[in-house]
Amino acid sequence: MGCHSSKSVDSKTTRTARWRSTGIVGLRDAKLKTFPDEVLDLERSVRTIDLTHNKIVDIPMDIGKLVNLQRLVLAENLIDRLPMHVSKLESLKIMTLDANRITSLPDELGQLVRLERLSITKNSLSYLPETIGSLRNLVLLNVSKNKLKSLPESVGSCFSLEELHADDNSIEDLPESVCNLVHLKSLCLDNNNVKQIPTNLLKDCKALQNISLHGNPISMDQFQQMEGFQEFEARRKKKFDKQIDSNVMISSKGLDEGVDH
Repeated sequence: MGCHSSKSVDSKTTRTARWRSTGIVGLRDAKLKTFPDEVLDLERSVRTIDLTHNKIVDIPMDIGKLVNLQRLVLAENLIDRLPMHVSKLESLKIMTLDANRITSLPDELGQLVRLERLSITKNSLSYLPETIGSLRNLVLLNVSKNKLKSLPESVGSCFSLEELHADDNSIEDLPESVCNLVHLKSLCLDNNNVKQIPTNLLKDCKALQNISLHGNPISMDQFQQMEGFQEFEARRKKKFDKQIDSNVMISSKGLDEGVDH
């Protein structure tokens, strides 16, 4: 009995030493119910944490001690909220929270100024905080499969945004500020309640190559009559031709006009 116990302490020590030297904590499918305390004790050593597919309910306040953390992956858990101390993760670039039970994000999220990719699909968000506009380095925002009725006006201040995915929500219209997203390449809004999109979207978002609006009450005619439609079509076709030239396999959905006919 004592022998077995010292063995497990040993393996725990070895594991912690490995985490400290590599900076990577990987505990997928580990049947965890709580965030492991020994990870928090590593403080500045940790750069990546992947706790996908466990049963973790809470993220501890002390997570703020991990000031060098760059990648936090907590998909497929039972988390219902983010603590405001998440704002102390000043090096964080990637945060993945897909398939949890999160109903809202704290205002402090806006302090994660280095964040480049935020994915929080399959949760229960009913709104996004206005402070999301402070995420000036955000390249990808994926909020598909939530309960959003709108996107905040401040999303137009996420100037680096290239991909915005908000499929399967209840969004009725887009804020005019989306027209400020000059680097936006892909806008996916399938299965919402969008009746129209901002008039200048195609004209102002000159990098846009893909818009997907299937399952919305917007007509193809409305879309084709927008200023900038011809230029958008040319970009989309150019991208498609390039993919064909490279023999890249793409799904048929990628070739759609992006609006139900």
